[in-house]
Amino acid sequence: MTSILIIDDDDRLATPLKAYFERYNLALTSATHPKDGLALLKEKNFELVILDIMLPDQDGFDVCKTIRKQSDIPIVMLTARGEVMDRVVGLELGADDYLAKPFEPRELVARIQNILRRREPSRKTNSILEFKNLLIDQSRQEVIVNGSKVSITGNEYQLLVLLAAAPGEKFSRDEILNKLRGIDAELFSRAVDIQISRLRQKLKPTDYIKTVWGSGYQFVAPDV
Repeated sequence: MTSILIIDDDDRLATPLKAYFERYNLALTSATHPKDGLALLKEKNFELVILDIMLPDQDGFDVCKTIRKQSDIPIVMLTARGEVMDRVVGLELGADDYLAKPFEPRELVARIQNILRRREPSRKTNSILEFKNLLIDQSRQEVIVNGSKVSITGNEYQLLVLLAAAPGEKFSRDEILNKLRGIDAELFSRAVDIQISRLRQKLKPTDYIKTVWGSGYQFVAPDV
């Protein structure tokens, strides 16, 4: 079963979710305090984290930042607040998706399945995208810059592969949204620039993602 951790101080949520998740071959472990959740992450191998924003002692944004310093594990953030800016902040900090409470368990399962499916290794024959000082290994979902592996989130990886697989092609924000389905369109449209900025920082000293003013973005890199 796929092992998932939920960090949420509402202990009434985890019990029914555990039973529901089992129907989809998902094993759910719960923590009601962020310190306990972070400790579990160090002790066990989880494949995804469900993270509430409203937590005791520190909020989910701080917990997300802490997790991202240590791991690129997928994160789905939950909150009772539905403001778009909260969702944008979550993505900026490295969350992979966002769901507002109250939610239908089936929608949460669908989002989890979509994230995990996007992270499955590519089975394409040509699974290596290689450029000067940059290598993207799709079979392992690894990004190598100047010989060193770069820690990258699922959203950032999918965005990079989309651009790098078509060097020179211009992608508008709407085209990026259409290609990278599975994320709230309103949310991601406002966060595309943030995702691009994060990618550029992580890919330094390379500078292959170019802004096409008034249009969108394109990947321009010399061959190996």
